[in-house]
Amino acid sequence: MQKKSAKTQIKLRPVAASYSLKDHIYPVLKSAIMDMDIYSADTNLRLDERELAEQLQISRTPIREALARLEQEGFVEIRPRKGVYVRPKTLPEVLEIVVVWAALESMAARLVTRVASDREIATLRKLGVKHSADSKRADLEEYSEANIKFHQRILELSGCTLLSETADPLLQHMHAVRRRAMREKDRISRSVVDHMAIIEAIENRESELAAMLVRDHTMKLHDHIKTTWQELQDGQNKHTL
Repeated sequence: MQKKSAKTQIKLRPVAASYSLKDHIYPVLKSAIMDMDIYSADTNLRLDERELAEQLQISRTPIREALARLEQEGFVEIRPRKGVYVRPKTLPEVLEIVVVWAALESMAARLVTRVASDREIATLRKLGVKHSADSKRADLEEYSEANIKFHQRILELSGCTLLSETADPLLQHMHAVRRRAMREKDRISRSVVDHMAIIEAIENRESELAAMLVRDHTMKLHDHIKTTWQELQDGQNKHTL
């Protein structure tokens, strides 16, 4: 059983008075949850409605509405008489997300080689160079963000709106997964090498190679998680109360 902390680890900013609370509390909470390191054993996953209201300087009603929506999307779990908890995915769930992501981004990479302009593809090179530099710094969060932007850009350049819209909810759940994985087994430097190879294949308009490299890159993450994240097996992780 996880030791409860007096303070939740979620970080929020007060909402401007001009905002429509019904429309804006949901993305504020969702963004804050996505920024949490939910797969770390040290993270307190319980969300205190009173503290959230104090941080945002609003009443609890719009917070409860937002939490109900986030529960539907699988980000939190509302437990009667116990409270609200950020919900890490189980190992089978994480692995399924990665597999589907690999398939979607692989197709996106194939499309990029066929429909994107040289100028658009050059933006991938720019992102690749930037996160290559970030990988040499101590700031893991900065690299993680650049890494996510790189994968998002591949989907954007595919020219297929439905593909991007289908992948986006998966990528949202992948934020915390990638954050943890990047700390393990020198995955940052390996990620940079893979990304540069992907960029070169796309620049050369090699559709099959680009699709294969993107798929293999993501499946390396799948295999890493499958062999090292055993505490998530069948949902029996350290955050289960």
